[in-house]
Amino acid sequence: MQKKVYSEEFRLEALRLLEASGKSAREVEEELGLSKGILYKWRRRYRVNEAEEKLERSEESEAQAEIRRLERENAILRQEREILKKALSIFSKAQR
Repeated sequence: MQKKVYSEEFRLEALRLLEASGKSAREVEEELGLSKGILYKWRRRYRVNEAEEKLERSEESEAQAEIRRLERENAILRQEREILKKALSIFSKAQR
């Protein structure tokens, strides 16, 4: 017997149908001509992928927060440098 290969789009659509129809997984599998238990397998696989994607997004937002923090720190350091330059200019004029 030849193993059927389904596209990712078909798998996701079958999972959407399962969620939206209110039918049992077995009923949807029978309607679509799928083997028993395949929807549960696909659901586990795609939930894992969703969790990984959420993790990547949270890491990305952490990186963006770090960038904002560093930009603020950089702006403060620039201001401090400008203040020190002005103070040095004032004190060097006063010593002449």
